[in-house]
Amino acid sequence: MRITDADPLVIDATARMLEELCGPEVVSAAENGTWPVALWKAVEESALTRAWIPEALGGPGTSLADGFAVARLTGAYAVPAPLAETLLAGWLASEAGLETPEGPLTVAPVDAVSSVRLDGDALCGSATHVPFARACGHLVVVFRSRDPRTAGVAIVDRAACAIQPGTSLAGEPSDTAVFDGVIPISRSAPGAVNHAGRLRRMGAAMRAGQMAGALERCLEQSLRYAADRHQFGRPIAKFQAVQHNLAVLAGEVAAATTSADAAVSAIARHGIEDDRTFLAVATAKIRGGQAAGAGAAIAHQVHGAMGFTREYSLQHRTRRLWAWRDEFGPETVWAIELGRHVAKRGGDALWATVTAA
Repeated sequence: MRITDADPLVIDATARMLEELCGPEVVSAAENGTWPVALWKAVEESALTRAWIPEALGGPGTSLADGFAVARLTGAYAVPAPLAETLLAGWLASEAGLETPEGPLTVAPVDAVSSVRLDGDALCGSATHVPFARACGHLVVVFRSRDPRTAGVAIVDRAACAIQPGTSLAGEPSDTAVFDGVIPISRSAPGAVNHAGRLRRMGAAMRAGQMAGALERCLEQSLRYAADRHQFGRPIAKFQAVQHNLAVLAGEVAAATTSADAAVSAIARHGIEDDRTFLAVATAKIRGGQAAGAGAAIAHQVHGAMGFTREYSLQHRTRRLWAWRDEFGPETVWAIELGRHVAKRGGDALWATVTAA
């Protein structure tokens, strides 16, 4: 699992840590309400949670590529804690010039329906489907001011919010956070920066990377199972139909990882607001979502009934694939936006748009 320009030492050290501390029993226990204490302590001590916070704001200033590589590993190992969300929250707060608190963090809003506004010095409104809200100490929130053309970023103590628990398809907290006159512990001044759009792009790129990581592991599990499972006296991997399905799954994995890598590269090279970045992120979320649907179906088909059992870890990843498809915009919404983006520029600009680097 490699992302261009990511430090292999960071990737390898993180993979070893997750291999040791994030086994299927840890993921299953987290779904039953047991916080992964040892895992979270290890990721905090390694400073992975603060990777995208610059040195000027108290972080290690790790590269974007390294952070995305860590996020992809959270998908591969089905990490049942807000490591990716804490990375994203640190990035969002830092972009607004805010110092990020210690501990697990999450971001809001993650959908187009939620709305949080600044009324005087307090936040009002609500945000739905907030990942791990109840488990985090603070929320990093994008708010609108009275002038709808301006927005800002605030850091909120989770204890000051009313949290309505919910659960995603992955079995993880997906809560509604209600801001009823909540005073942030810090916030940026409202400005013309499109913080919501920036968060949505960054979040979509992150989820695309996590889906790619989960799909890679689904392929590995499927290949191993097909080689070990015997039917009619030989491994099912010897049957042509199974071989065909595994080849299709490998193609879906390649498409998801390639498009996710392209999105990371675009963000690093052009910045989050560039048109070329929009094209790359939209493509990654669309293609990653399609691969998640097709890939999860094939992986379960190869495994048969075994793949649906609670005791077998395939479902830890496939359920996350289904959940992540919708977060920060499902592929259908991104596809509509991408079509409008291309149509607005006209047919003469199509080739230049597609080949833009």
